[in-house]
Amino acid sequence: MPSNEYDVAVVGGGIGGMCTAALAESEGFSTVVLEQHHQVGGCAGFYHRNGFTFDVGATTLVDFHPEGIGGQLLDRLGFDPPPIDVQDAYQVWLPDRTVTLYHDQHRWRDELRRTFGDDETHRRFYAFLERTAAALWEVTRSDVRLPMQNVRDVLRNAKTVGLGDIRLVRYLRWTMKDALVHFDVFDDVALRTMIAMLVEDTVHSTLAEAPLLNAILGISIRRAGIGRATGGMYRFWKTFERQYADMGGTVETSETVREITGSKGAFRLATDRGQYRSDQVVSAVPIDLTKRIAPAVIGDRLDDETERLREHTGGAAVVFLGVPEERVADRKVTHHQVLRGYDDPLGDGNNMFVSVSAPEDTISAPAGHRAVILSTHCDLSPWQDLDEAMYRRKKNAIGNRLVDGARTVYPELGTDPLVYEVGTPKTYEEFTNRPNGAVGGYRQTVGNANQNAVPQDIGIDGFYLAGDTTWPGLGTVACVKGSSIAAEHVVRTG
Repeated sequence: MPSNEYDVAVVGGGIGGMCTAALAESEGFSTVVLEQHHQVGGCAGFYHRNGFTFDVGATTLVDFHPEGIGGQLLDRLGFDPPPIDVQDAYQVWLPDRTVTLYHDQHRWRDELRRTFGDDETHRRFYAFLERTAAALWEVTRSDVRLPMQNVRDVLRNAKTVGLGDIRLVRYLRWTMKDALVHFDVFDDVALRTMIAMLVEDTVHSTLAEAPLLNAILGISIRRAGIGRATGGMYRFWKTFERQYADMGGTVETSETVREITGSKGAFRLATDRGQYRSDQVVSAVPIDLTKRIAPAVIGDRLDDETERLREHTGGAAVVFLGVPEERVADRKVTHHQVLRGYDDPLGDGNNMFVSVSAPEDTISAPAGHRAVILSTHCDLSPWQDLDEAMYRRKKNAIGNRLVDGARTVYPELGTDPLVYEVGTPKTYEEFTNRPNGAVGGYRQTVGNANQNAVPQDIGIDGFYLAGDTTWPGLGTVACVKGSSIAAEHVVRTG
């Protein structure tokens, strides 16, 4: 077969696209990944600066232990990842208390009781979270499929969920706020706010909008296991890409796909540098980009979904710091979330994430130094249509706000950095080609998630979707889960 002809062409080299391609390759299909950036990774990528390596989006890998979704995928592929250190604990800094969220469920339960209420009402709520999270992770790691599109999906899900967990169905229309109100803990400001922080971090939504089941999965990712690869996403992707190539897979970087035409068995993908042909296509870029590059293939099939999701996009602002080790060495825990004030809205530096490379990780930072990443969610519209001077002022302001917030944890952080750089939605737009710099998937609501989510199969033979704008949504574990579904469609119809 000529080098530009493949069984499957995957558009987008993020975690959804790379995992889909590797799974299809493992089933005997010849695959190519077309990535417009000069390296793979997408919203879980990386960059280098002055001897430091920074993660530009996702800084952790969720559920990549051997029994988890990510671990099962790597085992199925026969891939040997770099060491992934599952964090023992993660700290949330509230204005009036610090909460340690332990990986060990018993210690986490004890911490909640110690830090918040320990009366009957609170204990009932904690037990509900724990019980529901355990059931949800068991279901998620199995073969559940949403949205259900036919009788086969209904029967598959009924078999997967089983009678013991069928009670979860009753919560499909609940939000996280509904549960807090139902268990009479909504008025506990500190508990409510901490849960809102964790929900925004993982589901990118509010308590009033976040689907309950998705929110509980997001809250409990600490229980599932938050891992950081030695060398960060850089080492993870270099290892993954090498092993994918050893399987026979092809990655073509700096290839921006401009147009997709044709049909199953005869798709044509035009890029800036040439033409590719494939029997099947998986688009692992956001659905609005998919519409833009493949109008002749998909027609109006994604019009309703794109319009419905348009108001739920969001972005991020990030500070990348390379610092002397003594600035962060006084704390064993390396991952933190910080709330500046209870009365202010979340985002824009009020609810920020702090990630510090491990002390022995000399791939992420030179010996005697550490790589630090500060991030916060933000709306996209305030970053649009700014002149250069206004943009610079806004960029400097968010950078200063993030560093100031991180000093809650590390008082001398940023006083003498070797690297100090700020990323904004405009930065993400430039480097990821995502409209307005929207990253991390859509903010999940009852109206756009689960049974209302965008499926991998939109009814076009040989053309499928993957990535963070399809079910089950955002985050590394969700993209891995979705990639397995997309690959299954490829294998079944190939």
